[in-house]
Amino acid sequence: MVHTAQYLAYGLRLRVLKPPVPEVSLARRERRRCHGGRRGVPEPHRGADEPACAALPHQPARRAERRAAAQVDRHHGLPVRVGQVVNIKAKVNRAFNSSMEVGIQVASEDLCSEKQWNVCKALATFVAHRELSKVKLKQTTPQTEEEKTEHSVAAERRRMRLLYADTIKDLLANCVIQDDLESRDCSCMVPAERTRVESVELVLPPHANHQGNTFGGQIMAWMENVATIAASRLCRAHPTLKTIEMFHFRGPSQVGDRLVLKAIVNNAFKHSMEVGVCVEAYRQGAETQRRHINSAFMTFVVLDADDQPRTLPWIRPQPGDGERRYREASARKKIRLDRQYIVSCKQTEMPISVPWDPSNQVYLSYNNVSSLKMLVTKDNWVLSSEINQVRLYTLEDDKFLSFHMEMLVQVETIQAFLLLSDLLRRPEWDKHYRSVELVQQVDEDDAIYHVISPALGGDAKPQDFVILASRRKPCDNGDPYVIALRSVTLPTHPETPAYRRGETLCSGFCFWREGDQLTKVSYYNQATPGFLNYVTTNVAGLSSEFYTTVKACEQFLLDNRSDLAPSLQTL
Repeated sequence: MVHTAQYLAYGLRLRVLKPPVPEVSLARRERRRCHGGRRGVPEPHRGADEPACAALPHQPARRAERRAAAQVDRHHGLPVRVGQVVNIKAKVNRAFNSSMEVGIQVASEDLCSEKQWNVCKALATFVAHRELSKVKLKQTTPQTEEEKTEHSVAAERRRMRLLYADTIKDLLANCVIQDDLESRDCSCMVPAERTRVESVELVLPPHANHQGNTFGGQIMAWMENVATIAASRLCRAHPTLKTIEMFHFRGPSQVGDRLVLKAIVNNAFKHSMEVGVCVEAYRQGAETQRRHINSAFMTFVVLDADDQPRTLPWIRPQPGDGERRYREASARKKIRLDRQYIVSCKQTEMPISVPWDPSNQVYLSYNNVSSLKMLVTKDNWVLSSEINQVRLYTLEDDKFLSFHMEMLVQVETIQAFLLLSDLLRRPEWDKHYRSVELVQQVDEDDAIYHVISPALGGDAKPQDFVILASRRKPCDNGDPYVIALRSVTLPTHPETPAYRRGETLCSGFCFWREGDQLTKVSYYNQATPGFLNYVTTNVAGLSSEFYTTVKACEQFLLDNRSDLAPSLQTL
């Protein structure tokens, strides 16, 4: 198995899969067949001699080691089989203070047919340690548009990971999660305890690196073994692993340790099941308590002869802790579905206004900010005009026309950010905001507003918008302050005959500090069809409305640069 963490800095490894050796058991061969020959998933591991500066190519190695603080999320695609080539790429997307996000892609190709396909993708988080202290990492410098996008969005993914546990708690406390029991034989229930699996492994020298620390990939393989057996006890078939979420390396283990691996099916849905796995370590005769060193949630499906998912039996949780795991698995499934709908869908294939509810607020906020960041990092913006140091850029991409206004203002960056964060004050400088109502203060950084805008062009009715505003402070030096805006749907604010409902797909502000009391303010907007005629008219130079609005914004910032709203001082 390739330990991909050894190739984090622009790594690429090609492998041709070979038949298993004769002594491999039939059960393991069948498991490999279900997952595609050798394990086609990269194994970020713990304790190897990877330098802390792995984010920077050509840095001297062995400065520090990555310790037991890696976290992995991975998603499987099509399988690979014996005789096919596996391409594994890994690259540091971003280095933070003492952690880094590594993006890993696994693809495969058939040398005979020349077909290529994606096998899986993963995001791994590593923390660098030297002895007993963390190592402060050097920052990466993205070069290409793709690298800039991943670098920018990595900060928002990090924020989402840190909020994950709270999201689960809030979802369980505030939302009713329904079981999908339609078309299922509920009379055929399997007690969850029947799926419980426990295995003990002895860490031997081949399982560890030269420092004696167990390879993370080896632990992942053992964990998948017990999870597969647990899933098989429910479905009485050969399950296929689809995703691994929240894979945490909580602590180290060394040669001579005994590892106790526990797995149980937490919940079974119509076509998938979640298996929870944990690993505890102890040293025979030297420790009285076990150390919790690993945990993960693995999702399996069972495919029929046509590669379609089969309907699974219903599982009956044990009272107490089993019921907690059962409900949390349902919450994680809802989060996965929300994430697929909000994050993974192409913008042209989904409604502009996404329904808002507490269960999807983390991912909707994430998508709001990341969409703006991805728009900002595109490198094919074209300068269309410049008037008195106010620049107008345009971008034609993905069937959308986007525009970008930029100016320098003699205002401290944090003050400009705070002033424009308060959408209630936007009518003071933007005539397109006739009135603004705060509908819901979701949290410290996100709020929902109802905006009424005058009619555009020949429209007889004024427009109204329901807008999610998400603001973010910089994650590192050089990052901008961000205010991201997008439309959402609220049951409390449906469309009314008095207004024509408008929508904004992606818009907002970015603020860069250019010096003492000097800020570069940039406004971005990805124009929707209803707004397109207005945009093209201004871009063509037939109207100075854009310029007038930007100058009004500048004057607003100058007039109020020392008079911030008290409600925003706590940022």
